[in-house]
Amino acid sequence: MQINGIHHVTAIAGPARRNLDFYGRVLGLRLVKKTVNFDDPTTYHLYFGDAEGSPGTILTFFPWEHVAAGRLGIGETQETAFRIPAAALGYWTQRFVTEGVAHDAPEQRFGETVLAFRDPDGMRLALVAAPGSENEPGWDNGEVPVEFAVRGFHSVTLLLAEAAPTAAVLSQVFGFAEVGQENGVVRMQATGAVHGGIVDLRAASGFLPARLGGGSVHHIAFRAADDDEQARMVKTLAEKFGLRATGQRDRNYFRSVYFREPGGVLFEIATDAPGFAVDEAADRLGRDLKLPPQYEKRRGEIEAALPALA
Repeated sequence: MQINGIHHVTAIAGPARRNLDFYGRVLGLRLVKKTVNFDDPTTYHLYFGDAEGSPGTILTFFPWEHVAAGRLGIGETQETAFRIPAAALGYWTQRFVTEGVAHDAPEQRFGETVLAFRDPDGMRLALVAAPGSENEPGWDNGEVPVEFAVRGFHSVTLLLAEAAPTAAVLSQVFGFAEVGQENGVVRMQATGAVHGGIVDLRAASGFLPARLGGGSVHHIAFRAADDDEQARMVKTLAEKFGLRATGQRDRNYFRSVYFREPGGVLFEIATDAPGFAVDEAADRLGRDLKLPPQYEKRRGEIEAALPALA
C-alpha cells in the first residue's frame, strides 16, 4: 500500500560543523548519511533522521561556510516541525535554555502543544507533543534520553499568497485531504502517514517573496513507493495542473523529480527505494563519507576541499 506524506526536507545551512553539532548533539538526530552535493561536490550534503533513516524523518542540509542569511517570504516553507512525546516538553524546554537555543513559549495549535524554536542559522522549527509518539521508537544518541527523543516529522508549514491551488495539488497528486482550519491556516493531512503526514498552508498575500539563504528550506520531498507511483504522480501533475516535472535524477538513496507547485515552493517526488543502507551497513550509517560513482575517482581532492566535521 502506498504511504503518502513527506519523504524529506532539504535546507541551507552555514558551517557544517555547527550544523552537525546542533542536529546531531543538541536535537539528538542520527546522522544517517554523510555525502556531497551532487551538483557541487566540494559541499557536504548531510542527512539526519531516525535510527533507520526512514522516509518521513529525514532533514537534510547543504552547509556553506559563508552563506548569506535567507529571508522568509511568500513561496517558502515557514516552519518544519517534529513529533515528540507530550512528557518530553519539559525536557526540551530546559534543554533549549541550557544550550542557548532561541525558542518561544509553548502554544496550542490544532489541539496540540507546540514549542517553536530556531537553529543557529535562524531556520524556523518546532516540536509538537503528538499523541501516540511515546510508543514510536526513538534514536539514542547517548545524550538525549531515548524516552525524550524526536520521533520524526510532524508537519511543514508553507507560506503562500493563496492556499487553494497548493491544496489542490496536495490532494489530487499526493493524497492529502483538508482536516481543519485555524487562525488562517489550512491543515492538509495524508491518511495513514504517521511521520510527515501534515502540511499546513498559511495564506499571507502581500508579503515579499522569499530569498534563499542560510536558514531557508530549499525544497520539500513527498513520498512515492516506487518508479511507477512516481510516474503516475508526474502524469497527474501534467494532465490536471499543466505542471511539468524534471526528468528523473538518481540520488543514490532515492530517485527524484522536481517541480514548482502553484505557490512557488519547490517540490520533489522521491521514491522510498532503495534507502540509506544501500551503500553501508545499517549500524554504520553516517560514519563514512559516501560519494556517488561519478566522484569516487576524485575522492582525495574532494576530501581535501571539505571542511572538517570534528
